[in-house]
Amino acid sequence: MALPMRAHLKQIFRFIQKLNSPKRSFCAAVCLENKELPGGGRVFSGIQPTGVPHLGNYLGALENWVALQSRYPSVLYSIVDLHSITQPQDPKRLRSNILDMAASLLACGIDPEKAILFQQSQVSEHAELSWILGCLTSMPRLRHLPQWKMKSKQKNEGSVGLYTYPVLQAADILLYKSTHVPVGEDQVQHLELAQDLARIFNNRYGDLFPEPQALLSSTRKVKSLRDPSAKMSKSDPQAMATITITDSPEDIALKIRRAVTDFTSEVTYDPETRPGVSNLVTVHAAMATISVEEAVSQARGLDTGAYKNLVAESVIQRLTPIREEIERLRAEPGHLEALLARGTRRARELAAPVLKEVRQKVGFS
Repeated sequence: MALPMRAHLKQIFRFIQKLNSPKRSFCAAVCLENKELPGGGRVFSGIQPTGVPHLGNYLGALENWVALQSRYPSVLYSIVDLHSITQPQDPKRLRSNILDMAASLLACGIDPEKAILFQQSQVSEHAELSWILGCLTSMPRLRHLPQWKMKSKQKNEGSVGLYTYPVLQAADILLYKSTHVPVGEDQVQHLELAQDLARIFNNRYGDLFPEPQALLSSTRKVKSLRDPSAKMSKSDPQAMATITITDSPEDIALKIRRAVTDFTSEVTYDPETRPGVSNLVTVHAAMATISVEEAVSQARGLDTGAYKNLVAESVIQRLTPIREEIERLRAEPGHLEALLARGTRRARELAAPVLKEVRQKVGFS
């Protein structure tokens, strides 16, 4: 019993160290709406080209991405197609999805003059740094990450790529000496791996990488319209569960009209006991850019059926210009390809010198 107990005590000690460390603490993460961001530093984030973003992606990530362009002097956003092939992909569909994602990001407000928008696989330095960092990563460290536990059960162990993709995530971040990464709470442990690998590399080979910090969004998670206990997801088999940013006004109105609520007609915000209605309040508040309290106030005197019309109007008003811009950009694939090629050149200008330093420190050159 002595050895397991000693190991258990070590785990507790490491956990306490994390809580007490200003660099590792959850409290050290920056809440985008509550704190002024520093004038320096570099932001990196990526999104997989797995279809058009849905409402949860827009509110949980893309709105923040747009805001960060004006708050940091250096911002990189990558369409992470290397990550996407951890699941089987049809090559023709993947090519189309990459351009669709580029169009979606531009339509949502990503400005290629303010941010570097590029395709991950076209910058080969990502893969090489991932290999080097993989050689510094233990298998138990990856095995305990929550997404591997979840996805490997679904895929009967999954692929080597699925197992090691957090190392590629770390390489994506460290390759640009990124200082800040916008993440959701479910990705914090993966960012901690990037922090660990920065520290491990620096200790072994000499200082090179800053430890990137989390930028936590204060936006509430958008839930499935058919199952408000789960997040909204592109892969949800129920067509009525997810609103994509290219849905027509008619489709948006239909999906919200069929959203799961309950048998109480009054509109209140109580996620624990009334998750379906509360999800609609969250969506309304976010899309109308008002507080939850204001959304509930606007619903006073309305039953949930009438309130759904109000929610649908707020969503349609925000998404219609985005949908129209995506349609315009989709009709110009050459423009999208040229824009991504330019972003790739700019990304490589930053990545190549860093990888050169890595190769020198490791002893390759």
